[in-house]
Amino acid sequence: MLAAVGSLVVAFWATLHLRTLLLAAVVFLFVADFLKSRRPKNYPPGPWRLPFVGHLFHMDFSQSHLQIQRYVKKYGNVLSLELGVISSVVITGLPLIKEVFTHMEQNFLNRPITPISERSFNKNGLIMSNGQIWKEQRRFTVTMLKNFGLGKKSLEQRIQEEAQHLVEAIEEEKGKPFDPHYKINNAVSNIISSITFGERFEYQDDRFQELLRLLDEITCLEASLVCQLYNVFPWIMKFIPGPHQTLFSNWEKLKLFVSQIIEQHKRDWNPDKTRDFIDAYLKEMEKDTDKTTSCFHEENLIYSTLDLFFAGTETTSTTLRWGLLYMGLYPEVQEKVQAEIDSVIGQEKLPSLVDRASMPYINAVIHEVLRMGNILPLSVPREVTVDTTLAGYHLPKGTMILTNLTALHRDPKEWATPDTFNPEHFLENGQFKKKESFLPFSMGKRACLGEQLAKSELFIFFTYLLQKFTFKPLKNEKLSLRFRVGLTISPDTYHICAVPRA
Repeated sequence: MLAAVGSLVVAFWATLHLRTLLLAAVVFLFVADFLKSRRPKNYPPGPWRLPFVGHLFHMDFSQSHLQIQRYVKKYGNVLSLELGVISSVVITGLPLIKEVFTHMEQNFLNRPITPISERSFNKNGLIMSNGQIWKEQRRFTVTMLKNFGLGKKSLEQRIQEEAQHLVEAIEEEKGKPFDPHYKINNAVSNIISSITFGERFEYQDDRFQELLRLLDEITCLEASLVCQLYNVFPWIMKFIPGPHQTLFSNWEKLKLFVSQIIEQHKRDWNPDKTRDFIDAYLKEMEKDTDKTTSCFHEENLIYSTLDLFFAGTETTSTTLRWGLLYMGLYPEVQEKVQAEIDSVIGQEKLPSLVDRASMPYINAVIHEVLRMGNILPLSVPREVTVDTTLAGYHLPKGTMILTNLTALHRDPKEWATPDTFNPEHFLENGQFKKKESFLPFSMGKRACLGEQLAKSELFIFFTYLLQKFTFKPLKNEKLSLRFRVGLTISPDTYHICAVPRA
């Protein structure tokens, strides 16, 4: 009997001891999270946060950019949000944005490195690298883009030729409803592909269509809640199946595609004849004799090529898809566009960049598509490099900075009809007018390096498409401005009729 009681006491004590340990561990984790997430003095205000995950479960990821506007109204133009373990601050309003990206830019030059971006890009490439790696990769890429035609007639001719291929592909639809997504993706991607890979890909190329599909899936997945949870608990999430695993798998497939093209280039490489970006990079790698310190190596070549491929496809393609959608929704605007085309270049001449100055209305329409499409609502994030004071608030080193372009591009003080598609926002006395509060390509040293290329593509593709077709909704159906939120904001899948013009 005594032995039985003793065993019971031991068992009870063991259970109690285990519970005590578990309770102590939980208390310790909560205290550690509290201490780690304590806001310093004069830190920007923000909503109440949950332990460990911060505001992740406060956010509606299907329209997070709109939810942030509600927080701005409550907490002001410098707003703090905790995205898991990542402390972020949203800045709103042109004066603050200019302060950050002009007068104080040296304090905001870095990109934040999240567990997802580190696993995907290993701090390499053009977009997510920092310090000397970023400076050297960007300097080299800007030079190479110029060498391969940026701002020259040769690249303009390539865009014109691709616009003709796109028109031919759309003509095959014979005016019936179709989804323009992948045709436009293919056309836009072929421009950057000709620079990076030295070739374009046919619209029927199944392998390339699969790569474009992977790219689109990555764009959608990376902004999802599950992928954001990976940033909070990477040591756990890496063992759990889900969309984040699909994201990493897709990146690996894209890296493999680029690696195979690099290997092909190596086999027939002639240092005296530079065909494309990959050739130029291989030549740069040969020049660097100290391989231990050089940032020009094959891994960086893969990531920089992928950055160009991704950035050179996604944003311009998405903008064009928004453009066709707005033309279907605003036939009166489309008629004015076509009237300007007919009066300036007619229906046969290929649009050229020299025509842009004579076509203010089309230029205004394209800018209004960029404003209303809101492709990158929070721009590409930056990171505070040293403890900084902004508008009286203390921003600790490592804080992620998000630029509220949604508020800037819908500011009633800056735009006459901020929530309505209205090309007159960019016109004054019939002439095109630049707007200081229009920043879809960001500003400063880390602004989009492909801005000139994107604007050239948008003008030639858009003008040529409207020269050849009138875009209309399906009979007895209405087009919708429903959107899909990912790394970019893109229109939901839609079908439209491209009716050939007489």
